Amino acid sequence: MSIAFIDLQAQRKRIEKEINSAVQKVIEGGAYIMGPEVKQFETALAAYSSARHALGCANGTEAIVLPLMAWGLRTGDAVFCPSFTFCATGEVVPWMGATPVFVDVEPNTYNINPDHLVAQIERVLKEGKLKPKAIIGVCLFGQAANYPRLREIADQYGLKLIADSAQGFGTTINGKHPSDWADCVTTSFFPAKPLGCYGDGGAIITNDAALTEVMDSLRVHGKAVASDLKGKTFDHDPKYLNMRVGMNSRLDTIQAAILNEKLKIFADEIDKRNVVAARYNELLRPHVAAVPFVKPGYISSWAQYTIEHDNRDGLAAHLKARDIPTAVYYPVPMHMNEAYRRWAPPAGELAVTEKLSTRVISLPMHPYLDTATQDVIIDAVRSFNG
Repeated sequence: MSIAFIDLQAQRKRIEKEINSAVQKVIEGGAYIMGPEVKQFETALAAYSSARHALGCANGTEAIVLPLMAWGLRTGDAVFCPSFTFCATGEVVPWMGATPVFVDVEPNTYNINPDHLVAQIERVLKEGKLKPKAIIGVCLFGQAANYPRLREIADQYGLKLIADSAQGFGTTINGKHPSDWADCVTTSFFPAKPLGCYGDGGAIITNDAALTEVMDSLRVHGKAVASDLKGKTFDHDPKYLNMRVGMNSRLDTIQAAILNEKLKIFADEIDKRNVVAARYNELLRPHVAAVPFVKPGYISSWAQYTIEHDNRDGLAAHLKARDIPTAVYYPVPMHMNEAYRRWAPPAGELAVTEKLSTRVISLPMHPYLDTATQDVIIDAVRSFNG
């Protein structure tokens, strides 16, 4: 049997008619850039997140850089983020001339460790070379970071807080979304994400109206927005007024139309993902070094189902021989990658991160993983004696 790591076609079949109709409507309507479906999706996304504002953009990477641009980060500023994450989290920091400061993660959730974060902030302050400006937490593999604690730390040191929820959109803490604590939540709609489109896409969710307006300007070449035009008149189209140095980061109308339909079933898909994960946990716990840990009161959106194994590479080969796909997130932490070694902390500072990079392996996970297929995967893991 053929097993998909993430079965996008199963979801497509469920809402095929709705998506085809939505795409056809855009094609016939002709508003291919910033059409009405974009605003419709932004409104629905904000409502889903219990937030006041949402802005679509071109991808999840630019979703992270837009608030950094709006806050005016520059050379000499420090941004704190985990090293155990996809490179996009820290990649955008040098774009601004700022410096990424890598933080270790908790050994059970794999998310940023608040205690080590405080230690890193204090170290930077003591050294006096950089000015702490922002924290980027990551909802790794689908589970929210400890945003209540990160908010406390951000307030204590006067820092901005971003929740990078590219993998974890839909995650909650005691029923509340990360936007209840973070200055903004960023997410990606890359097709493999829990809420994905059929191309690239991203969004920023926030309760800050002023930040929203500036990011709206920045995502469209620094265009003039309402506050820029207040009390002014022009003989020409104000869209040719560039009030800021911006970028081109718009969410395509077709992708927004697709996301409108996917968002309608998203809550149900998260429920289904949690059923799959709970069954994995129950049946795999005796046979691996660790199954995923979700904190009490937290709901994960399960972008990945990631276990630990003492012989990770042997298990991967064993499963590959049985045509079961796996993935490793992440075999090389950010601070050990060539591009980011210049910002690596002293050896041993990120011990948990480095250990996890040799032990984690992700198994097939999606809402439509039936029990028969899941049993094949579980039995294959159980049968490995390496």
